[in-house]
Amino acid sequence: MYNSALPMNRVIRLTPEHTLRRAAKRFLEAPGDNCPKCESTYVRREPAFIHCRCCGNLARIANASLADQALYELRAGLRLAS
Repeated sequence: MYNSALPMNRVIRLTPEHTLRRAAKRFLEAPGDNCPKCESTYVRREPAFIHCRCCGNLARIANASLADQALYELRAGLRLAS
């Protein structure tokens, strides 16, 4: 028998413009004094993120070092050394 159902898989072509648009949504160009999600000023500046204490949002800062972020988390007791 022939199944007339449409396949669930689809191909999404990633162009450089598409990738740049997605990166622009994910990263902050410059860290500000407020949360990009809820506009609260109750934020904590971390080496690679802006952490909102009001809504819990973590906004990634562009070109910030994730190695510095890992060291910050170890020293602050947010992560166990392994």
